Amino acid sequence: MGVRKDAAVADERGPRARPRLSPRPSGPDEELVRALYREHAGPLFAYVLRLVAGDRQRAEDVVQETLIRAWKNAGRLDRAAGSVRPWLVTVARRIVIDHHRSRQARPQEVDPSPLEAVPAEDEIDRALWLMTLSDALDDLTPAHREVLVETYFKGRTVNEAAETLGIPSGTVRSRVFYALRSMKLALEERGVTA
Repeated sequence: MGVRKDAAVADERGPRARPRLSPRPSGPDEELVRALYREHAGPLFAYVLRLVAGDRQRAEDVVQETLIRAWKNAGRLDRAAGSVRPWLVTVARRIVIDHHRSRQARPQEVDPSPLEAVPAEDEIDRALWLMTLSDALDDLTPAHREVLVETYFKGRTVNEAAETLGIPSGTVRSRVFYALRSMKLALEERGVTA
């Protein structure tokens, strides 16, 4: 295995080059883990795969964590007393349960994919619309343009616009009617249809 080869290379370079990742020197514990892997990894993986509803990556993680715990508890595992598979299965089941409980305790993560489906407002379309609208307003007479600005763009009522412009409210109504008609024609000339 790669771990063994790296350890042998490190030993050839001297004691200072010894890798720090390995908490224990290779020996009988490492052989135990290799034997456990050979004998139990396949059936343990199949068992865990059912526990995690077919999620292969999670199943692999659980099997790896189980074997790491077996390595850490190598002194307590007595293969002579019988099979260690019940111990491995119990540890794996507890790991799955612990992961499930920790997920329940944390708030659920939000999947960003629905946000990608929401269309964002396109600022270019808005800018083009405003340019077209402004250009169409320039085609109107000053009297028609000012009543539309007062009533539609500033949101004033007919009476408020009449007071601001200093003209009768009936005149404002009449100018708004004709201004909207002219505006519609000006927008149609620019390719905008309702």
